[in-house]
This record gives sequence, structure tokens and C-alpha cells, in this order.
Amino acid sequence: MRYEAVAESNMGTVKGTNQDSVLIKHTTYRNKEVLMAIICDGMGGLSKGEIASATVVREFEKWFDVKLFDELKNVDMAVIGGKWSLLLKTLNIQIREYGQEFGERLGTTFTGVLFVEEKFLVVHVGDTRMYYIGSCLEQMTCDHTYVAREILKGRLTPEQARTDKNRNMLLQCVGASKMIEPQIIQGEVKQGFYMLCSDGFRHRVTEDEIYEFLNFKLLKNRQMMIKQCQNLIKLIKQRGEKDDISVVLIKIFPDNKYRENNILDVFRRRIDSLLFGWRGD
Repeated sequence: MRYEAVAESNMGTVKGTNQDSVLIKHTTYRNKEVLMAIICDGMGGLSKGEIASATVVREFEKWFDVKLFDELKNVDMAVIGGKWSLLLKTLNIQIREYGQEFGERLGTTFTGVLFVEEKFLVVHVGDTRMYYIGSCLEQMTCDHTYVAREILKGRLTPEQARTDKNRNMLLQCVGASKMIEPQIIQGEVKQGFYMLCSDGFRHRVTEDEIYEFLNFKLLKNRQMMIKQCQNLIKLIKQRGEKDDISVVLIKIFPDNKYRENNILDVFRRRIDSLLFGWRGD
């Protein structure tokens, strides 16, 4: 399988700062194609959420740049998942301590995926999400929220959860929780699309509408992927979404449809990067 990824991030209708941070890293090494994508949503109700999200993204960018090639010598997604989980737990402590020292409240969600050839790893904390888009839209991650827990326990219906006063309450958040336990998912890559998004991306649209804009038949090339993500974000903003809106769309397709002169095959250790988010010191 081969990978192509695009990302879009946009402020909602009222904020002056985009607290989401988005990262895509794409490379090949020893004929292994590798793609990492991350979305972090800095908590809108907490001060300096953009710093929390950017801090986490930059640490994972550093992991990719410094540690990845050693991991690829003998790929074990379970081991990498454990290391990602430990890194998030360490960052949770560091960000909490920073906040306590300076009297600030910082927090961010995290949804990250690593593709290596035909295997994938997802590590997740909070209510950003990852979906698979094939014949329909399939949610892969579980929200670490009060309402998601209550639905699971049968104390709320999905309809009740949409209007519950605690619908935005997170049970896990990097930097704002005493302890976190990331969700870890491993699997075999399937042809189609994988999508990461912040909660602002999905509040004002239905899953059917997302699929209408972002399906395999419609998105025939990179330009259409970008255009349809932008069109969907435009619709979300027209419906009054106040939160930041971010999405990463990753296309999975067979080797025989891959361009022979793709730059990733020419420069075996070249890393293509895309980063949206806070860039302060």
C-alpha cells in the first residue's frame, strides 16, 4: 500500500487563536513507506491550550526525526505503541508541573497514527477521533468523555448525550489529568481513507454528511482531497461552529497506482513534513 495525506486547520467563528496542532510526517526507509499523522486539540476552556497541543506535537516530531529509523530496523508496533503511551504519560506530568509552577491550566487531546507498510498503530487520549472511510464512516477511537462513558454503561442514549450539560467533559486530557491511560489500536491497513479530526470538525455535521464530502469515489486526487476538506470546513463554519476545526485525510492505495517517480522513492531518507499550530517560543 501507498499513502497520501492532506491536512486543513481553521479557527471557529469566535476564537482569536487556533489551539489545535496538526502534524504529518512522511518518509521511506529501506523500502518501507512510513507516515505519521497527529491531531492535538488544546483545551478551549483552559488558558494557553495552544502551547499544550504544540508541545506534544513537537515532542512526537522529535521522536520521528530521532528515533524512527532505529525502530524501523525491526518493526514492532506493540513496542512502539508502548513507547508512545509512555511519552504521553511523561508529557502529561511535565505539562501539569509547568501549569502548577506558573499558575496556568494547560491541556490537550491526542490522536496519532503511524503507518508502516501495511500495518498501522493508533494511540489516543481525549475526544479527537480517528475514522476509517470505506463503504461508510467507521469511528475507530473511543472518546474519553463523560457522555461516552455513560452511553457505554447504558445510562445515556446517544440522543440524550448530544444535549447533556456534561457533553464536553473530558475524562482524560494530556496535561490536565492526574493520570492518563491512552487507548492503543493496532491493525492491518485497508484501502480507502483514514481520517483524524478535532471535535470542532464533527459537531455541526452528521456522519452521513462527512461521508458525502469525503468518500473514495469522489476524492480521485490530492487536489480534490484538499478541496473537499476545505468545503466541509466552510460548511461547518457557516453552521456556527465556535471551536477550532482540524482534519487530516490519508488516502491508502495499491502500489501499482503509485507514481514511479514519486520523490519518496528518490530520496530514501527524505522526510516530508506538514505542521499547523502555535509557533511561539
